[in-house]
Amino acid sequence: MFSVIFPGQGSQIVGMGKEFFDKYNLVKELFKEADDSLGISLSKIILEGPKEHLDLTINTQPAIFLISYSIFQVIKKEFNIDLNQAKYFAGHSLGEYSALSSANYLNFSDTIKLLRIRGDAMQNAVPKGEGGMLAVLGSTVEIIEDILKENQNNFSAQIANDNSQGQIVLSGKNTDLIKLIEVLKSKNIKNIKLPVSAPFHCQLMNKATDVMKKEIEKANFQDSKNILISNVTANEISDKEELKKLLIDQIENRVRWRESVINMINKGIKQFIEIGPGKVLSGLVKRIDKNVKINTINNVSDIKDLKI
Repeated sequence: MFSVIFPGQGSQIVGMGKEFFDKYNLVKELFKEADDSLGISLSKIILEGPKEHLDLTINTQPAIFLISYSIFQVIKKEFNIDLNQAKYFAGHSLGEYSALSSANYLNFSDTIKLLRIRGDAMQNAVPKGEGGMLAVLGSTVEIIEDILKENQNNFSAQIANDNSQGQIVLSGKNTDLIKLIEVLKSKNIKNIKLPVSAPFHCQLMNKATDVMKKEIEKANFQDSKNILISNVTANEISDKEELKKLLIDQIENRVRWRESVINMINKGIKQFIEIGPGKVLSGLVKRIDKNVKINTINNVSDIKDLKI
């Protein structure tokens, strides 16, 4: 049994997907549909850059989705590998949108428009420079939660991503993160300030939640037989109304990636197929369980080696 998984923000690179774009008409058509749907040349930003434009959240989110979705379609239609046989579809943060669209809950055009709005809303929810994110290495969720509780009168921060054993990301105001860093240093807990422009997946994103609530509620979600794993609960979703609610909740809540992977493995998953730029999720899955099979698909030769 296998799961298909899709990466989130941070995996983008100028030129990603070019091999697929050059080789397959269906990818050229998807790039054109993306440009037409958004009214901008997203394809030019992806293929030519500059990096500064691709790294803007408003562009990054639809761009990563476009690459993941394109590769998924190539695997299905050009290589006749039926990825809809997957027991589960899952994605990390914006990757959850790649998962739900590939799993037929929302069409391509509506998904890419939603992600452009989501990227803009998340980028502008907090004034630039006010919030940030901090990666904590070699610790546990329990230890970090205790630290946050012990210091709740001194500063406020939230666990944004529980990625794998020993890799946790926190979000908050930069003034609070400075205080948190001091506490972590005093306990010899390694941490790295991340080069992001906003504090994603925490309560500071409440303005983005308001925007996305309206957009998600009016989007035309469909029923599907494919089962998703929610970032918010780390559990199965197959009901479109529950999916909509959890996508809204996702903006201010923790991405429970470690728990999601463990739950999938406990339900019989032996193989994970990561589709999209980079191989971040493959690395995280390997840290969670060294025994599962992992396929990372971001070029054509990777598909030729794929067996399900």
